[in-house]
Amino acid sequence: MVRQDAWNNDEDLTLAETVLRHIREGSTQLAAFEEVGHKLSRTPAACGFRWNSAIRKKYDTAIQLAKKQRKAVKGKKEAAAIEEQHVSTGANEQAKDDKGIVGVFDEVIAFLHEQRKKLEEAGPSAQADELAEAVSALRHENKALAEELSKVKGDYDAMKQDYQLMINVVERAARRNKNTTSSMS
Repeated sequence: MVRQDAWNNDEDLTLAETVLRHIREGSTQLAAFEEVGHKLSRTPAACGFRWNSAIRKKYDTAIQLAKKQRKAVKGKKEAAAIEEQHVSTGANEQAKDDKGIVGVFDEVIAFLHEQRKKLEEAGPSAQADELAEAVSALRHENKALAEELSKVKGDYDAMKQDYQLMINVVERAARRNKNTTSSMS
């Protein structure tokens, strides 16, 4: 049975808490809407609509915090995976015994710094290329629009002249008609 009554504060709170938990855990909002829909006997679409139309705006700060928490958890998982990779190899296992856990963290930190450096080196170059393409496309569009504007201005001037000629003809015809009517009287 699907409910069609108005939402109350408790249901709104349940919706918000579930969506924020899914964001923190790296899940999707659609999964959150399905979970909440099941809890509240509402359709996932109704939950999604309520979230996007009324609730999300009230929780902007909480959403940003949940995204930061998700990112931190993801970083911890990646560090754990790197550590697991080091531990699983025989040579690194001996190094772990020699260096201790602090040495492993130092290796992880060094690895992460190296990855960050690679991203920073690749990032601006890729961004510069992308920006250059965007600028080129905008210049091309600007040129096309300038040509179109020039054509429209020319058409407007021609139409204005034609209109003025038509007004002159109508005025002349009106004067002739007036003169003809006056001379007949």
